[in-house]
Amino acid sequence: MVGRKMTVSKFMIGLVLSVITLTMFVPIVNLFARALSDPGKVHLMKGYDLLPKGFSFIHFEVVLSNAIVGKALLNSLFITIVGTCLSIFFTTISAYVLTRKNLVGKTPLMICLIIFMILEPGIVPEYMVMKDLQLLDSLWSMVLYRTINVFYLIIMMRFMEDIPDSLIEAAKIDGAGHMKIFVRIVLPLSKIPLLTIGMFYAVARWNEFFKSSIFLSSRDNTVLQVLLRQFVVDNDTTALVSAASLLSNNSVAQLDFSALKAATIVVAMVPILLLYPIILKYYTSGVMEGGVKE
Repeated sequence: MVGRKMTVSKFMIGLVLSVITLTMFVPIVNLFARALSDPGKVHLMKGYDLLPKGFSFIHFEVVLSNAIVGKALLNSLFITIVGTCLSIFFTTISAYVLTRKNLVGKTPLMICLIIFMILEPGIVPEYMVMKDLQLLDSLWSMVLYRTINVFYLIIMMRFMEDIPDSLIEAAKIDGAGHMKIFVRIVLPLSKIPLLTIGMFYAVARWNEFFKSSIFLSSRDNTVLQVLLRQFVVDNDTTALVSAASLLSNNSVAQLDFSALKAATIVVAMVPILLLYPIILKYYTSGVMEGGVKE
């Protein structure tokens, strides 16, 4: 096996990527360190310290013991999971239909989709549509909102077009219909783009704040990102302080609000971070593994 030679270009690329990684890694570790620090020692942290001062879970206890945060977390999980599943289903089945060579009116459909992608509707038309559908202040407004992203649809179409025609024709000769071909052949061969696009959909839905603050008005239907803005950006920690008063802990009186904000950010960040290692392990497998080689 020939060893890999280290060239100047490879070294520079590695150096740049390492610096970019540090710019993302250090702030995240700093947030964890601040949130896990002892309330009475948080003020000792300076700059981007990566180790907590002391150790305490009190800030996480305050955040997670808040009924509003728990409800918002469940709402965000519901919107993300159900919305992502619907988006993946409609995106993949639409891509399959649009990649059939005998589809009538394919060109006009693609032109319309590209126009919709470029000329997005404003917030007022979207709000009026949700109002007419009676979905305002309903979690389904965010689940159904932009179920299909046209850009992701085009990516999926480009991938499905690479599936060998001979594989599809062989299935048709064996008597398979479109639904069976889609489920038994197209979906298994599209595992990697499915996971990739699914991750994009999940991250977008989890981080959606603006439309959630408009479509969802009641406290019971709020999502975690809206609360995150309320606690961290607007400095409205009233609900958190009221939850802290219910905890029988002497250090509650010394709570550090910067550490409390850090704990809130961590709670909002960890669920989506756990998605990445689950998705990345599938990237090592071949895209067309098991397909017909031409």
